[in-house]
Amino acid sequence: MRVETYNPNKDYGTPPSLSEELITVEIDGVEITVPEGTSVMRAAALADINIPKLCATDNLESFGSCRLCAVQIEGKRGYPASCTTTVEAGMKVTTQNQKLGKLRRNIMELYISDHPLDCLTCPANGNCELQDMAGAVGLRDVRYGYAGENHLESAKDLSNPYFDFDPSKCIVCSRCVRACEEVQGTFALTIDGRGFASVVSPSQHEDFMDSECVSCGACVQACPTSTLMEKSVVEMGQPEHSVVTTCAYCGVGCSFKAEMKGNEVVRMVPYKGGDANHGHSCVKGRFAFGYATHQDRIKSPMIRDAITDAWREVSWEDAIAFAADKLKQIQQKYGRNSIGGITSSRCTNEETYLVQKLVRAAFGNNNTDTCARVCHSPTGYGLKATMGESAGTQNFDSVMKADVVLVIGANPTDAHPVFGSMMRRRLREGAELIVADPRHIDLLDTPHLKSGQHLPLRPGTNVALVNALAHVVVTEGLEDMAFVEKRCDMESYHSWRDFIQDPRHSPEAVEAITGVAAEKLRIAARTYANAPNAAIYYGLGVTEHSQGSTMVMGIANLAMATGNIGREGVGVNPLRGQNNVQGSCDMGSFPHELPGYQHVSNDESRQRFESVWGVSIDNEPGLRIPNMFDAAISGEFKALYVQGEDIAQSDPGTQHVESALKSLECLIVQDLFLNETAKFAHVLLPGSSFLEKDGTFTNAERRINRVRKVMPALAGKEDWQVTMDLSNALGYPMHYNHPSEIMDEIAALTPTFTGVNYKRLDELGSIQWPCNDDHPIGTPTMHEVDFPIGKGQFSVTEYVATDERTNSRFPLLLTTGRILSQYNVGAQTRRTQNQMWHDEDRLDLHPHDAEVRGIKENDWVGITSRAGQTVLRARISEDVLPGVVYTTFHHPGSGANVITTDNSDWATNCPEYKVTAVQVERVSQPSEWQRNFKAFESMQLGLLEAAKEDSVTGRN
Repeated sequence: MRVETYNPNKDYGTPPSLSEELITVEIDGVEITVPEGTSVMRAAALADINIPKLCATDNLESFGSCRLCAVQIEGKRGYPASCTTTVEAGMKVTTQNQKLGKLRRNIMELYISDHPLDCLTCPANGNCELQDMAGAVGLRDVRYGYAGENHLESAKDLSNPYFDFDPSKCIVCSRCVRACEEVQGTFALTIDGRGFASVVSPSQHEDFMDSECVSCGACVQACPTSTLMEKSVVEMGQPEHSVVTTCAYCGVGCSFKAEMKGNEVVRMVPYKGGDANHGHSCVKGRFAFGYATHQDRIKSPMIRDAITDAWREVSWEDAIAFAADKLKQIQQKYGRNSIGGITSSRCTNEETYLVQKLVRAAFGNNNTDTCARVCHSPTGYGLKATMGESAGTQNFDSVMKADVVLVIGANPTDAHPVFGSMMRRRLREGAELIVADPRHIDLLDTPHLKSGQHLPLRPGTNVALVNALAHVVVTEGLEDMAFVEKRCDMESYHSWRDFIQDPRHSPEAVEAITGVAAEKLRIAARTYANAPNAAIYYGLGVTEHSQGSTMVMGIANLAMATGNIGREGVGVNPLRGQNNVQGSCDMGSFPHELPGYQHVSNDESRQRFESVWGVSIDNEPGLRIPNMFDAAISGEFKALYVQGEDIAQSDPGTQHVESALKSLECLIVQDLFLNETAKFAHVLLPGSSFLEKDGTFTNAERRINRVRKVMPALAGKEDWQVTMDLSNALGYPMHYNHPSEIMDEIAALTPTFTGVNYKRLDELGSIQWPCNDDHPIGTPTMHEVDFPIGKGQFSVTEYVATDERTNSRFPLLLTTGRILSQYNVGAQTRRTQNQMWHDEDRLDLHPHDAEVRGIKENDWVGITSRAGQTVLRARISEDVLPGVVYTTFHHPGSGANVITTDNSDWATNCPEYKVTAVQVERVSQPSEWQRNFKAFESMQLGLLEAAKEDSVTGRN
């Protein structure tokens, strides 16, 4: 008799809720030891005994509807479903005999009798579980004809741009419905009708496009037939091979299998082995990959002497030589510090590392910065000051052990949708939710939510709110003094405690500032402090303020005071925006820090880099992005190398940014498309998408994931190769044969990365830094024993009102955010079918504010601030508070940053995107900036097309 023992590292299907007690059962004569609560199907899989199934799948709860997995159990009547039957000590199970075989064939025959006989032309041919199970049970003939009632003439729903729904092929297994509920948490699908009349229905008999479906693809992934099928598979056929890689959208860092035919991607399938997403996805990562081969891709290097000149397509060698000569001439004329570079949060760690190395070693200065300057730079400052490390404390899975989830200034279901789905799952299980946000967000509408508190604060009053929460904790004796005394610096604690218990920080005192009722604040503080495990998740609604760094420190104070640090289910968790914004910070993109957050003034750290790089490095920080703009306008800064960022669209004060870019004598842009920044460029170097390169991304939970090349670079070079060529042309030698060699150099110079290499990443799947001798397989939870700075440091967080105030001229407050279907500046998603959901940015107004201004839905409205004016269409919504308006920034012609001001965080210069005083009124024409934008865009596109035409005709 063969004996099998449970292996917790092996995948046996859906993990049940298991106890620690192990029991032994016998299945087909094999003794198997498994945890109590294991299903018979899962136990059988342990012994490689495969029981036929249709409704069961390894990422959904057992359902037992198809009955195909029926088994016989000694001493029990009938044929129970193995997926829903749990093992019992001494149980003897038979999974195959004549009676079971006949039963399964009869069940399968009924399914096939109401299924089209078009297997040869079916797009799922070769990848259909119904076909597989028919073969597994030995069904060779169907006795029932099609003369009776059936579903074979059911109309197809082709409304969704990415997948089709063919109900004639549906076997009503409910897998799609359960995936929508259990995995995604949207509840957009239902089984309508009973018995033979049962059908899958999106919402209330709507088509998929008009329903609540968010096109995450979970239903498509779960479907065992071709009822739900990607249009790309219908058009291209089944893929022939796959490569596991990492998504290049948000900071969740989902793992995908790029399923291929030759060098063409047929579909992106969420990888179940991905530690960040566990086989789930969103509409962007799952379907919006077409931008990588879009006709707008820049495929040849181009140069010009002035931004009014036509582009000239040239060879890589000529473009690199042109750029290098320009940079040398400018430095010779204006000095070493007259040039700089901006790294990309969309490129890999290795590519970002090379750009900051290029700046420090080849340019000879520290004028390097990254897009984190305008999003999460306060996170780095605030967390390093309080806890000693510039990153979040937990992994995403940690939320499944949280009893209270406090979300501040973030909208996870739109900006981090896969993690948003996981958070929703925990909320459905009973965790309590507190949301501090000027807007009503979707999380508050989570089905079966036990408790949801909304603290609708006024934009710009975050610090007053967090101080009030901490005031309640201290004055009501809700602190975890054991944690504070053991883990925190007591001198800083007493200073903070004296400050925070002052009555001016009480909920009653700040009610007039925040607009949140005092009793709501008290209830929220008690809920958070009294929870066994309470976790804080925050986004750009925290950092993009004049007091962004102060707020991050305030959040850390609150977590430390209540002991919510250092274990699963708690923590301070910044939700990073772009796919590698954490990595770009880790890799030394800031002007004051070398890779691994090592300050340039630290002699020991700097000398270690100097020894390996063979150059001297400045011991003073260089220019931040806003400083670069100011210096360009004043004539002191003359050249800029921008890799994979669109600062002309994403940075605040668009007119100021454009003026700075026009002042440069040489702007080098390396990107996929002619973006808004590239329209001011003198050198345009083609970038490579995530599908065309090897490397790593680091997500919001510090997880380093492999990016693997699935097709050749369309322009012939990967981004790291371009930076290497430019460095060599400038006279500083860089020689790497593969990105793995760059990672080896990073590991040698960065203490938190010393244990990271490609071999170990391939073995472990992913690694969360720090990874070193103390943490050889990484660190899922930070600060379990101590902090990198020894003791946690409390910081006094005085609330200072923003300079941006409302008045009779500008009576409304504008705040900004993102939407599910679009990503960042939209350069990628606008070149996909995601445009069908959000083809323009709109302005959300509360019905009261709209009514007093005579504004109706879809009216054109002018939004005027102290900085400028733009025009958008209106959307009337109660999601915003009276006195607050809201817009997204995914479309360049919207001009959202035309009206944002130059206010910024006191510590990091992170712009105050979230608070702009505006007036809104009905208008009939675009703003002056928008008219100029259209004219300039038309001219630049014309110059680009002329270059392409010259290339085709052979003209020089």
